[in-house]
Amino acid sequence: MIDISGLSHDIGGSPVLRDVTLQLQKGGVVALVGPNGAGKSTLLSLIARLLPVQQGHILVGGQKVGDCDTGELAKILAILPQEVHAASRLSVRDLVGFGRYPYHRGRPSNRDQELTEDALAQFDLSDLADRQLDTLSGGQRQRAFVAMAYAQDTEFLLLDEPLNNLDLAASRALMARLRDLADKKGRTIVIVLHDINFAAAYADRVIALKSGQIVADGTPKEIVTESMLKEVFGTPAQVHIIDGRPVVLV
Repeated sequence: MIDISGLSHDIGGSPVLRDVTLQLQKGGVVALVGPNGAGKSTLLSLIARLLPVQQGHILVGGQKVGDCDTGELAKILAILPQEVHAASRLSVRDLVGFGRYPYHRGRPSNRDQELTEDALAQFDLSDLADRQLDTLSGGQRQRAFVAMAYAQDTEFLLLDEPLNNLDLAASRALMARLRDLADKKGRTIVIVLHDINFAAAYADRVIALKSGQIVADGTPKEIVTESMLKEVFGTPAQVHIIDGRPVVLV
């Protein structure tokens, strides 16, 4: 479980998160939604120790972020931030294999290689494994980065806007794969999404943030409503229930 209590964070003297208290149970897909500047990416970065905790505390699997060993935390939690930089001449296999580094520290075992190949297969990258990153499309490269995070083989997988650079078909395929990993492998996937319909279609739980605070938290059917969209995003929209899931019409 990820246990967040009284979390506040300022950047340049401006509040980005304000007294966020939240528990994320193991298993399932949790979508973080909200307008730009709501604090979604900052929240993920604090959980993953990419930013230091200023106020409040975060426990991941019982370990306190900021006090626990970084290497041990990397065996529990993996994150794919919005911007990832890698050498353009790196092969897809080598990139995905970097996800195993917390375990092998530069000396990969047969098990590390097996998990790398599994990650390539899970994200339909086996045929591209020997290609260099600079020969891939933006969508293929994004899938490779997600596969790298998955190869870390952690209970919690945090993804910050992984649908960037993906077209509609690729976005649907990636979300379906993440849904499948949560259902069949018991992964806990926390994902920042801008498209509310993808959140409603694939997530078990949707958490809406605005101005650094949680303003709605529940199942898609409970919180993806016309009133929530107006409150959080400041825009009117129609919501229809189709096959038991809310669909936003704009």
